[in-house]
Amino acid sequence: MKKVSAAFIVWLLVFTTFLGHSSVQAKEAHVKNVIFMIPDGFSTAYATSYRWYKGEKSLMDEMLVGMHRTYSANSAVTDSAAGGTAMATGQKTNNGMIATAPTGEKLPTILQAARANGKGTGLVTTTTITYATPAAFASHVKKRTDEANIAPQLISNKVDVLLGGGKKFFSESLLKKAQEEGYQLVTDQNMLRKTKVEKKILGLFSEEALSPELDRHYTDQPSLADMTMRAIDHLKKKKKGFFLMVEGGQIDWAGHANDPVWAMKDIEAFEEAVKVAKQFAEEDQNTLIVIAGDHDTGGFSVGGYNRYAANVKVLRKVKATGQFIANQLNQDRSNSKEVMKKYTGLNLTAQEMKEIQTSAQAKLAVNKIISKRALIGWTTHEHTGVDVPVYAFGPGSEQFRGLQENTDLPRIMAKLMNLSYPFEKNS
Repeated sequence: MKKVSAAFIVWLLVFTTFLGHSSVQAKEAHVKNVIFMIPDGFSTAYATSYRWYKGEKSLMDEMLVGMHRTYSANSAVTDSAAGGTAMATGQKTNNGMIATAPTGEKLPTILQAARANGKGTGLVTTTTITYATPAAFASHVKKRTDEANIAPQLISNKVDVLLGGGKKFFSESLLKKAQEEGYQLVTDQNMLRKTKVEKKILGLFSEEALSPELDRHYTDQPSLADMTMRAIDHLKKKKKGFFLMVEGGQIDWAGHANDPVWAMKDIEAFEEAVKVAKQFAEEDQNTLIVIAGDHDTGGFSVGGYNRYAANVKVLRKVKATGQFIANQLNQDRSNSKEVMKKYTGLNLTAQEMKEIQTSAQAKLAVNKIISKRALIGWTTHEHTGVDVPVYAFGPGSEQFRGLQENTDLPRIMAKLMNLSYPFEKNS
């Protein structure tokens, strides 16, 4: 008995020493840079489907650390404005509001805190740079639709790198002011490659949002990975480090359209951006990557239609989004069989042809047929309130383990970066 007790005491001493050492390591984790990557609309169902679509684990899978709750201040189901605000400010707000409390006061953001502490800052998105998620990090408006008022705030907040769509929200006078503030304006992929890293960058690659990844080859727009790489190239020159938010914004849009192929290809493009960020973090050793969607969109499911099966391989043959395919139909949609064969590889039945010809929105009929053939289910064209996975890599990544509130994410990042910031308010 004495031998057992002695052995136990030795084991306990070793174990507690290990825990103490681990705790010290966690406390001493040095986070100079944070890359916060947001696959908008992404949830566990998308992660599962993408794994089947890809045929192997995703790069994100090995970084999985926990989950987070997405509800807003006034609803169990958040929108991107309230979700983005929570992830940018550490505080809940009502749906539709951008970095503004339900009472109307402005909420300081982690990006603004990073800049106030001498760090470089950047926002990258495949939507408009003035859309809900990027806007929540560097502007304050009561209504997310006020993009024309968001645009000048991005410039006045002196965000070092702004890359995305939304040129129509930047007036000529605002673009002139941006240049006076030291921004170099770029409008296509080639110009982005030639930017000077010592100057601020305003990249506006489309009047509205960028093209879905499936259709991007028809444009001269950069990929999300291209934009992420250029943003890092610029921001890594900052002596005090940087905060960069990268959004794969059209996973959400694909969910709204119930377009599974659009979703898979934009997740693939997002994963390529993650690869760029991870390579930098591995080399730098002082960079934390956090990945978390802001909510689920579409009520996506792997399998459906009363069958114990999935047929995601169908998606690999589809060459365009449902919207693009619908645009190829003639006025009476009588060419639906030929168009669908060309862009999806599917041979339509007479019933499926009728569905496309009689649908109020041809793109939704196209997406429904593709989804059903792939045995992918959808419950809505809107958001849902399910919890969303959190991934992390780099120093401090263990701090994100378990079930978090979405408001916890920026609080933990700020603490790890040792930012002076009032996240404790209303906690």
